[in-house]
Amino acid sequence: MAAAPESTDYETRIRSSFAKQGLMRTLGATLVNIAPGVVEIAILSDPAISQQHGFIHAGALSAIADTAAGYAALSLMPAGKGVLTTEFKINLVSPAMGDRILARGRVVKAGRTLTLTQTDVFAESGGQQKLVALLTATMMTIEGREGILD
Repeated sequence: MAAAPESTDYETRIRSSFAKQGLMRTLGATLVNIAPGVVEIAILSDPAISQQHGFIHAGALSAIADTAAGYAALSLMPAGKGVLTTEFKINLVSPAMGDRILARGRVVKAGRTLTLTQTDVFAESGGQQKLVALLTATMMTIEGREGILD
């Protein structure tokens, strides 16, 4: 069970921040679910984000996985704080093919300065989900940086 959010407006903050992300717009990514400690982001399969074999490119998978993890961390932070990824590792466990790719980010352990997160990335097709990637990331809490919180 996720920790309680330290701010009641976490969903508004996440939606506002997400709307400013040019890469998410470029990928056609959408926010699917926002809850305390959990954020889901999806992209539809498209040749524009595929690699040479027709699978969804690892860069696109990594981008939505990292973003879902970051927003999961942000959902538990107090107002006036932001988040930056300090490191992540992604394991690509299966080629990403399907109608939609879903990244489900969650907080593993929230801290004052560092938050450990994990994102499971699934390819969805015909009502079935298949795990295609697993990301673990460390997020750093930041504050007092112009433009990061609005």
